[in-house]
Amino acid sequence: MLGFENIKFIKSANQVSQFPEDSGNEIAFVGRSNAGKSTVLNAIFNRKNIAKTSKTPGRTQLVNFFKMNDDSCIVDLPGYGFANVSRKKRNQWGQLISNYFKTRAALTGVFLVVDGRRGITDLDRVFIDFYLPLEKSLHVLINKSDKLKKSEQALVLGQFESYLSEVATIQLFSGTKKMGLEIAQNRLIEMLKK
Repeated sequence: MLGFENIKFIKSANQVSQFPEDSGNEIAFVGRSNAGKSTVLNAIFNRKNIAKTSKTPGRTQLVNFFKMNDDSCIVDLPGYGFANVSRKKRNQWGQLISNYFKTRAALTGVFLVVDGRRGITDLDRVFIDFYLPLEKSLHVLINKSDKLKKSEQALVLGQFESYLSEVATIQLFSGTKKMGLEIAQNRLIEMLKK
């Protein structure tokens, strides 16, 4: 698998000036604070500690950069919404994330992690509306799908497909049960090759 086992942490940043060199191809992982983004990252890269998981949403507070191989990077962005931090801190995160998307030429696409039990939230829509004009690839991981009945999985998948099928690829996923893992890994490889 293309560099998955070789992924290594490069650096964390809390401002644009601290971002690493803007070269190669980069995929960012983004989602609500409680969507399970850290668990997803650890599952995709088959590591226990690539991203720190926590029972407290919003633990990722910096932009974290990981190198996959010579020219591919994975970026773990702070979760949006829910996190139990001050409004000032949330606004700083929002600005940091916005600046990341506006300044990174290396960005080829985004993995949007959503909680399948919640469907599309207003915050997800805000992010999608902000991101789509950038005209880069979007892959939606409907995480925690193992907690849904088959009929509920079909319903939430249909909800996302009717909203995004023209502009995104979408799949059911579970970071804890490794459901949909190979599909996600293959899609990541495709997006990094763009």
